Formats: sequence, C-alpha cells, structure tokens
Amino acid sequence: MAAPAAPPGFLRKIVERKSAPQALAALAQPVVFTNGVFDVLHRGHVTYLAQARALGASLVVALNTDASARRLGKGPDRPLNNEQDRAVMMAALGCVDLVTWFDEDTPVQLLSELRPAIYVKGGDYDVARLPETAVVQGWGGRAVALPFVDGYSTTALVKKIRG
Repeated sequence: MAAPAAPPGFLRKIVERKSAPQALAALAQPVVFTNGVFDVLHRGHVTYLAQARALGASLVVALNTDASARRLGKGPDRPLNNEQDRAVMMAALGCVDLVTWFDEDTPVQLLSELRPAIYVKGGDYDVARLPETAVVQGWGGRAVALPFVDGYSTTALVKKIRG
C-alpha cells in the first residue's frame, strides 16, 4: 500500500489574519493586495488576479469570511464555497503568494495592518470612492483599478447553473 501523499505545498500560502503581517514581511516587494469573495473561480477572476500580480513582486489575496460575504447581499445561500475552500482555491493559483481573511465589511483595517504598496480592485469599482484608497494613499501606496472582464460574474454563473 502506498504511503499517503504529503499535503500540497501551496497550503503554506494560507495564513490566519493574526499571522498575515509577519508572512507579508517575508514576501518580495512591492506587495500588491486585493480582496473579494472569489466564490466560484472563473476566467474573469484568474485574469484579474494575474494582472494584479503583474503590478508587483507578490500578491496577497484577502478573502471575505463567510459572514462578511453574506452581508454583501449576494443571496442567502452565498457564498457557495466556504472560506476554507475558497482559500485553498486561491492558494493553488501560481500568481497568488499569500491568502488570508477579513471579517469586516471592508478590508480597511487589514490594509492598515499590512500596508501594501499597491491596492487593486476590478474596474467595476470606482477606486477613487473606496475608503481603502485613502488608507493606502496615506502611507504613500497607490490604488489601481484593473479592467473588468465583461461577461464573467459568479452571480451570473450561479443563475446559469440553477436555470
């Protein structure tokens, strides 16, 4: 009988929030930070994440916890994948260097703790209006909006599956 396989190395990318500042300090600089639910990964997500990573030397993804995601009003049964499963999916991506969570409605507090050089959101957000932008700019960082990949959304995908 074969020995059990070792856990995949990418699981080391997943860190509890309290350990995130120390883990981030070990990453290549400049650090790019993005956040979201990333419930059901699709082409729009992976394109966006690869583009975000290309802006710096490392990419940190902060996931909304399940409770935080539910407060976003995407539906009572969302997220479909729990926060641990979503973290594993994120960590498996080669462009992602670190994965953690935040339970608040916005990642402002986590951004203040981590102080990345670059904050990235998709083009469906007006970064000038986000409170995260002012926080990041407060220490000399910058906020960037990446182009939205039209035709791809988790909400639309869920409707299609259920349709």
